Amino acid sequence: MADQLIRATAADGGIRAVGAITTRLTDEARRRHKLSPEATAALGRSMTAGLLMASSMKRPGSRVNLRIRGDGPLGGLLVDAGLDGTVRGYVNNPHVDLPPNPRGKLDVGGAVGKGFLYVVRDIGFGYPYSSTVELVSGEIGEDVAHYLVTSEQTPSGLMVGVFVDSSGVTASGGLLVQVLPKAARDEALVETLESRMMALREFTPLLQAGKTLPEIFQDLLGDMGLFIFPETQMLRFHCGCSFERVLGALKLLGETELEDMIVKDNGAEVTCEFCGTVYQASIDDLASVINELQAESSVS
Repeated sequence: MADQLIRATAADGGIRAVGAITTRLTDEARRRHKLSPEATAALGRSMTAGLLMASSMKRPGSRVNLRIRGDGPLGGLLVDAGLDGTVRGYVNNPHVDLPPNPRGKLDVGGAVGKGFLYVVRDIGFGYPYSSTVELVSGEIGEDVAHYLVTSEQTPSGLMVGVFVDSSGVTASGGLLVQVLPKAARDEALVETLESRMMALREFTPLLQAGKTLPEIFQDLLGDMGLFIFPETQMLRFHCGCSFERVLGALKLLGETELEDMIVKDNGAEVTCEFCGTVYQASIDDLASVINELQAESSVS
C-alpha cells in the first residue's frame, strides 16, 4: 500500500482524526542511513508523528521540526516534516542495538532514554513557534501526545508504530485523534475516545492485518458521525539538498579553509545528515568557490 495520509472529523466537528501509512518512506530512511531495528523504529515513529502534526497546518510551505535529545545510546534524532507530505530525518547513532524490552518489543524507550522533546512549527513567515517538553517514556508516541496536551492544550491520542524485520520495514504508520475545544468539555465523549484508543493498543498490527485507514477510522469513530475527507495525500521521504547548496555551505568556511582542503585533501567530501547523500567537490569546484569569495570581497 502506498504511503498516504487521510483526514476525518467526527462528533459534529468536535473530533479531528488523521491517519498515515509510512511504510515505504521509513524503509527508505532505514536504507539511506543503514539503521538498526531500534533506530529504524525511533526515526520511523518520529517521522510519522511529524507528518501527522504538520497535517493540521494551513499555509503552504509550513513545516514541523521534532528534535529529541535523550541520554540513551541513540543520542537523539531530528525530523523535518511538511504540510506537503514530505519528510526527512536522521538519528545520531544509527547502529544502536539493545535487547528487547520486557514486552518482547524493540526497546525504543531504552534507546532514547530520558531527555527532552523540542518542537518547532514554521508557518513560512514571522518567527517559528517553538516549545520544549520533558520526555515521558522515550517511546515517541506518548512523548508527542504529552507535548500536544501540555504545550498546545489539545487533548490528543497518538499511536505510531514501526514493524521491522530482517527483510526491512513491513509496516509503519500512525493515528492522531484530537478533541477540539468545542467538544473538550464533553467528559463522556473524551472518556469514550480514550478507552477506544487504549483498546487499539498498537497501530502496525492493524496494517499487517490488511486494515485500510478508512476502515480503522470506521472502527474507532463510525458511530460518532464520522466524516472522511475524500482527498488522499501521498507521503514520501524527500530531502532538498543539492550540490549547489553544498557549495554554498562550503563558501561559509572562508578562503583559508578552502585552500587548505585543496592542498591537504585534493577536494572535499560532504555527506547530508538528513538523507545520507554524499557530495564530492573537486579541486576545481573549490577553486571556483574561492574565486567567488574574492570577487565578492573586491566589490565590497
